[in-house]
Amino acid sequence: MIEHSEIRWTSIRHSANIRTVTDEADRQMSFPTSTKHVRFVELSSAAMSALLDGDLPAASNTAGVALTEYFVTEEARWLWRFRLDQMAADPRHAQWMVRQVATGPEGVVIGHAGFHGPPDEAGMVEIGYAVVPDFRRQGYGRAILIELLRRAAAEPAVKTVRATISPDNVASLATIAGFGFVKVGEDWDEKDGLGLIFEVPANRSR
Repeated sequence: MIEHSEIRWTSIRHSANIRTVTDEADRQMSFPTSTKHVRFVELSSAAMSALLDGDLPAASNTAGVALTEYFVTEEARWLWRFRLDQMAADPRHAQWMVRQVATGPEGVVIGHAGFHGPPDEAGMVEIGYAVVPDFRRQGYGRAILIELLRRAAAEPAVKTVRATISPDNVASLATIAGFGFVKVGEDWDEKDGLGLIFEVPANRSR
C-alpha cells in the first residue's frame, strides 16, 4: 500500500482480537527522519466535488495546485465521495480529512494523506495515504507517515495512531517498520478484505 498503493481507509466494524498497545518501549525510540520534504495542502469539499465530476482544471484551480489523473481514478473518487459524506454529516471532521501532499518549491503533488476523522472516545485516530505511482519507491511514503505522526502528536486529544495494512502488502509493512507500530488485531473489510491493525502511542513522538 505505501508507495505501492495506500494504507487503508477502512473502518474496524468487523475487527477482532484487538488488544491495547502500551508505550513503554516506544518512549525509548527516537523519532524517525526522512530525506524527503513534504507539506500538506487542504483538499476542500469544493475541490473534491470537482474531482467527483472529473473536472481536473476546476479541482486544481480550487486546490491551488495542479492535480493529475491519479485523483480522478475510480478508487480516488470512492474516497472523495466517502469523505464528502462524512463532512456533510459533521463539518467538524473536515480538519482531519484528506490533504494533498506536495513537495518542492513548485508544489508538485505526489499523493494525498489524512485521517479517517477526529479522535474517537479513546483518543485513537487512523491514518490513510497514497503516493502517486510516478513517485513511489522514492521515500515519499515514509515522509508522509512522519508528517501524519507529527500532526497526531501535536493534538493533546490524540492518544493512539492506527494503521490498517493488508498482510500481503510488503511495501507498506516495511514503511511502518521503525516507527514503533505494534500489531494489535485484525480487520475484515468487505471492500479490501483482511487487514492487519497496527497502533503506536501518539505521545511517543512528542
